[in-house]
Amino acid sequence: MKHDYYSYTKEQLLENPKMKLFCLEDNAAVFKQMAEQMAEEIKAHNAEGGHTVFICPVGPVGQYPYFVDLVNEQNISLKNVWFINMDEYLDDEKRWVPEDHPLSFRGLMNRTVYDRIRSELVMPKEQRVFPDPFDTERVPKLIEELGGVDIAFGGIGINGHVAFNEADASLTNEGFLAQKTRVLAITPETRTANAIGDFNGALEDMPHYCVTIGIYEIAHARKIRLGCFRNWHRAVVRRAAYGEPSSDFPVSLLQSHPDLTLTFTDYVAALSD
Repeated sequence: MKHDYYSYTKEQLLENPKMKLFCLEDNAAVFKQMAEQMAEEIKAHNAEGGHTVFICPVGPVGQYPYFVDLVNEQNISLKNVWFINMDEYLDDEKRWVPEDHPLSFRGLMNRTVYDRIRSELVMPKEQRVFPDPFDTERVPKLIEELGGVDIAFGGIGINGHVAFNEADASLTNEGFLAQKTRVLAITPETRTANAIGDFNGALEDMPHYCVTIGIYEIAHARKIRLGCFRNWHRAVVRRAAYGEPSSDFPVSLLQSHPDLTLTFTDYVAALSD
């Protein structure tokens, strides 16, 4: 079956999408926008004496250096901020991969975010949360205790997954959206795409399992901010914006969210290099 939206020009793509789209010049502009959104939300809540709760990805990650600079340069306190990371790779025994594993999301966040923020500004370690494969109920309970998520940031996988909420056509749309934090097997498509993008193509050494925040937690965030910048995002963005809602392409199930934006680059909007 041929889908016309895959051949949409930039102008057609932006004409009448099912979610709010923003097209920026390049990767740096997308990452800077995300970092600024993070900083502005925190500053607004700090001014009101409130706390801030983000769901944070490790993919995309280009926003974090800009965010760290904003925090350090503008003296933005993170003492009342919670970063709930989306997911983490697991080993074959379904435990977190070690922090020194080249694919460890925990290790990357420590190296590129927490270790680079001035100690008087960074949040306490207990407010840097990763979903636990042995306590999957913790994240949903924590979000409820904190009064919900202010912004869920993220990207989109090649089969439309957000976090590691892999496509599953066997579920109804409602059933898919009800899924909370859990352990699951990573699909061959995602393992292949991630091996190419993040692991020099070493597919045989890619983890087979992960723990992920559920699509339920993401869908119930007050705001959702997604960013896309890879070559295969050309098709992903077009299906996300114009395809029918389907558990076979999870991001499409977020089309009805009241405050969702998808930002991508001119490179993604183009149909060829």
